[in-house]
Amino acid sequence: MILAEAAKVYGPMPNEKFPIPAVDVSKVDSKYYRRTVRYESKEAPGTIIVDPHNFYVYRIEGDGAATRYGANVGRDGFLWSGDAYVGRKSEWATWTPPKEMIRRQPEAAKYAGGMPGGLDNPLGARTLHLYRNGAYTLYTIYASSEPESIGTGITSGCVGLLSQDMIHLYARTPVKTKVVVLPA
Repeated sequence: MILAEAAKVYGPMPNEKFPIPAVDVSKVDSKYYRRTVRYESKEAPGTIIVDPHNFYVYRIEGDGAATRYGANVGRDGFLWSGDAYVGRKSEWATWTPPKEMIRRQPEAAKYAGGMPGGLDNPLGARTLHLYRNGAYTLYTIYASSEPESIGTGITSGCVGLLSQDMIHLYARTPVKTKVVVLPA
């Protein structure tokens, strides 16, 4: 995808509850732009596969194809792997830092009661909440407004996509969708 095409795909979204600005695509390595790729998988179409080693999220489309999105992933010590499923979806979610995060990052304590949705909220415009065995894992696939974070390991285990990519994935992902997180 050339820069002009990327600028269209990652353009502003003025009709959102909180209008989303265009992504500065110059801050994203072009290999992380959304595209359809060959991806052989035994997983059913619709399954989401997170590849933290390569900073990609794939949505299996079937017939050996997948939609690939660039991602940010957990930093060292916060990577995890295994199967989960989308137990809940939310738009402009309230973010509440877990107690463990507040202990590590005391500055997050001011949001212990929850940070309302908005452009500055870490969960962004859309969030897929990951569950295992009926319980919320505290991990999400979320919308990031920080293009320079794509292709890096910076989170506490969550997976971030550019807002425009996350809105694209979210619209195509029902609750109960299987999510496979590969080992890093």
